[in-house]
Amino acid sequence: GLECDIVPMDFDGVLNDVGAGYADIGMAGLSPDPAREDAMSFSDLYYLGGQSFVTTQDKVDLFPDLESINNPEYSIGAQNGSIQLDLANEYAAPESVIPLVKVTDIVAELVAGTLDENYAVSNPELAIVLEVPYDQAGSACGVVKGNDVLLELVNRGIAQAISDGSMAQFVAEANELSLGEIYEGTLDAEGH
Repeated sequence: GLECDIVPMDFDGVLNDVGAGYADIGMAGLSPDPAREDAMSFSDLYYLGGQSFVTTQDKVDLFPDLESINNPEYSIGAQNGSIQLDLANEYAAPESVIPLVKVTDIVAELVAGTLDENYAVSNPELAIVLEVPYDQAGSACGVVKGNDVLLELVNRGIAQAISDGSMAQFVAEANELSLGEIYEGTLDAEGH
């Protein structure tokens, strides 16, 4: 019975708008990080998964462990405002970390060779080489602080989508779409 206005924005904009009360719900694969709990409430997890380090297939051998990414000669891409950016700053040489606005920007630069590595994305040119330790293994919705009724409704919706299989269907379809040939923000002038 609620009306929904969807406002596309950059990831860090989601964090800012929910935290400031300009948006009621943030849906952006948010990790329920304790540092964010002052700014927003978190729903139940709707997707379980960890953090990974990804590179191109030809560079897999360069990264046998997390310590190997701490090399100022590499460029490490991560989404601005994300937990992955925090993890990149924790494990990589500070001067090598490059924050980018969208995951698709990171994939484009990684495939084009302008980034040496980045985090988990499914693409034939890429390989997941390392799991990155992080305490929160999953994604939640961010809900504006103090709106417990909305938080309860979001949690009910998540529970229903999980129990009726529609969440699993959505994830499967999204994963299939992500394997396509066209990625937002990576088209050249001829549309390739």
